[in-house]
Amino acid sequence: MNLQDFEAQYREAMAETLNELQTAVLLLAQVQNKISKIGNSVQNISEKVEEFIGDQKAE
Repeated sequence: MNLQDFEAQYREAMAETLNELQTAVLLLAQVQNKISKIGNSVQNISEKVEEFIGDQKAE
């Protein structure tokens, strides 16, 4: 393998690895967003249940 072949393989491997890293970062951002939405849903459900329980006890 000569220097030009080595350089070409290096650049191709580096470009592919960086693309994979970028994909992973974007997926992580999507997961973080989904976790946040789920957390908000759980909080809303909890508040509604607590309100319902309070209303039932008041009756």
